[in-house]
Amino acid sequence: MTDTPATSGPAPVAARTAVLLPGTGSDAVFAEKAFGAEARRRGLVPVAVDPDPRAVVDSYLAALGRAAADGPIVVGGVSIGAAVALRWAFDHPERVVGVLAALPAWTGSPDDAPAAASARWTASELRAHGLEAVTGAMTASSPAWLAGELGRSWRAQWPDLPSALDEAARYRALDVEDLRGVTVPVGITAAVDDAVHPLGVGQQWAREIPRARLETVTLDRIGEDPGILGVRCFAALDEAARAAALDEAARAAGPIP
Repeated sequence: MTDTPATSGPAPVAARTAVLLPGTGSDAVFAEKAFGAEARRRGLVPVAVDPDPRAVVDSYLAALGRAAADGPIVVGGVSIGAAVALRWAFDHPERVVGVLAALPAWTGSPDDAPAAASARWTASELRAHGLEAVTGAMTASSPAWLAGELGRSWRAQWPDLPSALDEAARYRALDVEDLRGVTVPVGITAAVDDAVHPLGVGQQWAREIPRARLETVTLDRIGEDPGILGVRCFAALDEAARAAALDEAARAAGPIP
């Protein structure tokens, strides 16, 4: 769990497509920036999904189902996108080769999660004051890179953005018992300095998911190059897949006489 990616070569990935799900209020452009280059470097075709702000989760599930109709896929996402990807892998393990989970936001109920509280507050402000005023306030209080990303995606999702934010804030992620039942390898990346997506959530996912590994990064590093999320998630997935392969080989060999 370091800010340095794994240096060993990538583990084999028996998939052709990586479906990439954005975070709350975000879009396919950022998902592509985060994961696309590393996915292509590994021979995968990245499919970054633009959410339907009137039905965010359903639009994600539809995209996953379409892609998996042609064979097993890698599923990945940021924040709520990571939660939806992980739940889909939990529900359809035979259709998933691995999961890329960037900046996971909560486990189980969203009620006490900072990211859900932020989404609910932003939705309320948008309804009360409108897009331009809230975007201006967000821009004034956010790093330039984040303000630029959200400014673009918020405008694209208006006027349905408040509904999309409220839907995300209600989404129930896998709880601890479910995390323990995830059977596919999972590569997680969490930021060490992100109060909205706490490091502790990523650590919990890595601890409870049997075949998971965690890498860390800083928000400034994401701002310099969002692609670091893909690099780190794939590096963690490599390690998780190798560990899973070793475990399976040891079980197949049976007890040592």
